[in-house]
Amino acid sequence: MKLRVSHLTRYEYAQSVSFSPHALYLRPRETPLLRVSRFKFNISPNAKLTTGIDPFDNALTSAYFWDRANALNIRTEFEIETLEANPFDFIVRNDAVKFPFNYEPYEKYVLAAYLVPPSADAQKQIRLWLDQHVPAPPSESVPLLSTINQALCFAVNYQRRENGGPQDVTTTLRTGVGASRDYAVALIEICRSLGFAARFVSGYLLPVSGDERTDTHSMHAWTEVYLPGVGWKGLDPSRGIFCTDTYIPVAHAPLAECVSPVQGSYYSSVHVPSLLTTNVLVESLWQ
Repeated sequence: MKLRVSHLTRYEYAQSVSFSPHALYLRPRETPLLRVSRFKFNISPNAKLTTGIDPFDNALTSAYFWDRANALNIRTEFEIETLEANPFDFIVRNDAVKFPFNYEPYEKYVLAAYLVPPSADAQKQIRLWLDQHVPAPPSESVPLLSTINQALCFAVNYQRRENGGPQDVTTTLRTGVGASRDYAVALIEICRSLGFAARFVSGYLLPVSGDERTDTHSMHAWTEVYLPGVGWKGLDPSRGIFCTDTYIPVAHAPLAECVSPVQGSYYSSVHVPSLLTTNVLVESLWQ
């Protein structure tokens, strides 16, 4: 599927301010299954842009500003071809088909940051939640992940939240309410408590008509789990499905805050209120 994305982030300030360097996680990840054909930044005030790779192998753009302004606009436009139409076109390594399984020593070494379990209190709440919502867990790894993913989707009510980072897993499971980033963090912690390596993914999603969970006015978040013999596989607990070619991953990390789309600050000699607005449009060009 070929998709086109336009994303505007606008900060407005009560008076002119200065800006620190900004870290931007807005360029899509490129892999054999994801091909970016066009990408463009448009930033005002003018900024010097440099591009590099962060510790998690994400494309990181740094923006350096010299001018003061009473507004900051960051717009990206790109086209991308996504090729993972069948999310189940994979074969798990024999020793990992049944759950539980053990990662190979080299896998444990590389995946260490993605295997760190939640706190003891969180693990206790997760076990209670699993006993209630997944009382008869499948004995195979992929069906187990699918069952937990769907259970989380049905147990938590979607609630869009404009600002702030994700909730911790205990809050999401206790209140039964969350935005896509809260679902993603909850699934990560559940998976890690079971011994799966899992990471947070920030990106875009082609909207489904009438589905409030896929609205186009913000970025989307989901989870990736590492399966031996397969690699990282995306699961979206806010929809209860494995990720397809309608998903566009931008950045991934062990912690959600590592890959916030726009990271930076403004400063002034006096307190200056700010207002954030975003506009995201994701559309299909052809199947």
